[in-house]
Amino acid sequence: RININEYKVMTVMSESAKKIQRPLSPHLQVYRLPVTAVMSILHRVTGVALTVGLVGVVWMLVAAATSEDAYNLFLGYAGSIIGKLFLFGWSVALFYHACNGIRYLFWDVGYLFELKNAFRAGYVVLFMTAVLTALLWWSVCPIEMK
Repeated sequence: RININEYKVMTVMSESAKKIQRPLSPHLQVYRLPVTAVMSILHRVTGVALTVGLVGVVWMLVAAATSEDAYNLFLGYAGSIIGKLFLFGWSVALFYHACNGIRYLFWDVGYLFELKNAFRAGYVVLFMTAVLTALLWWSVCPIEMK
């Protein structure tokens, strides 16, 4: 039970709180996330993408173990435009997740905690992801020079 004096104090406090114009919390449309936060979110997203992509790997293995016709069916899907886009996205996710995981290992042992080093390491992860993905796809689908 609240006595009348406590009620008066609560009423005065709530009325004074209404008069103060406080700023709203930063919204994602206004607040720019730091590179490290974006990289952390992308690490989780790529982990989920890799897990979903394992369905394709399992399909390939089962098709290869089942019959030549089943494997050729898989190759037909994997060789289509959508299949190649899926494989490209999966390879980007794989290299990003691996490079970012190495960055996390450096953090686990106490390196790269200074803010400028954390940002640099994030950009190195993005650069290495692009380089490794390009090297993979260049080796799989080389561009013929004429």
